[in-house]
Amino acid sequence: MRFSNSLFFLFHFLLLNPCFKAEAQQNNFKLGVVLCGSEFGEKNLPGIYNTDYTYPTLSELIYFKKKGFKTITIPFKWERVQKEIGGNLDSIEMSRMKSIVGMAGELDLKIIFTLQNFAVYQVDGKSVALSSKKLSNEDYHLFWKQFATVFNSDSTIYGFDIMNEPRGIFGRKWRKACQAAIDGIRSVDVKTAIIIDGENSSFTLDWSRENTHLRKLNDPSDNIIYDAHCYFDFDHSGRYKENYQESYHENIGIERVKPFIKWLKKYHKHGMIGEFGVPSDKKWLVILDKFLAYIKEHNLEASYWAAGPWWNNYPLSIEPKDDEDKPQMKILEKYLEK
Repeated sequence: MRFSNSLFFLFHFLLLNPCFKAEAQQNNFKLGVVLCGSEFGEKNLPGIYNTDYTYPTLSELIYFKKKGFKTITIPFKWERVQKEIGGNLDSIEMSRMKSIVGMAGELDLKIIFTLQNFAVYQVDGKSVALSSKKLSNEDYHLFWKQFATVFNSDSTIYGFDIMNEPRGIFGRKWRKACQAAIDGIRSVDVKTAIIIDGENSSFTLDWSRENTHLRKLNDPSDNIIYDAHCYFDFDHSGRYKENYQESYHENIGIERVKPFIKWLKKYHKHGMIGEFGVPSDKKWLVILDKFLAYIKEHNLEASYWAAGPWWNNYPLSIEPKDDEDKPQMKILEKYLEK
């Protein structure tokens, strides 16, 4: 076999640099943002569109695209897209979601759809728990099969986050539910990433203690992303009920994300920080800066919580107000590639 000069060079480069391919695959760092609105109005389900809940507009997508964000996460409520457990998906609601995907595709953005239900489904104002008789793993499997079918392996969809912060479902029970969702998606879609949150609030600090069993999940496409959340306030909740305390320090974000990164490396898994965010106080911004520098060093992708047109005075929001950027954006832009 004869090689051209360029192929000869490439062959020897790869031969002499056997780690090149692996290093390139590990370069996952990119920033996304969670655009909220379609999960709002949870006390009025399914609710009225543009009264109880809404979806991002084209102008919002354009704003975050120009800033350099790569992925847009859209949280949604199960009860709106499937108004009866085990039933068909609502065609009107799915058309709204497909419209978002179409706009994002035109802008070369990627979409993550996140099931924002915390492992329950509301029936007549009462919560039905996942993996119970009324909301079985088979129901969960069917839902995700139907949902993935609608998008037909659309390349604009970066991932399906099968359940945000599952609460009240632990250990093997959560793992079995995850496997049911994975099997449902993979029966119709072998390409799209499947995003798996950890138990409770998916805290990075508690990940190895609460979620090590999730490493045993089986995806025939080997495209699972483990999703942990990282906030810097005293109880990790992201509510920031107290002002900045002197007991905090500028590396607290690094300390809280380290256990998750260690777990990913130990088990050779792909992970992301699906939620992080801070108020606009200057001291919190220092912590944010340090945190972003650290996860970039470790090639860990992340999505900022949050933005969206209905947040009003929510302290973590980076939704622009009166055409002015929020203070957090100045830090984020240091890590965004336009």
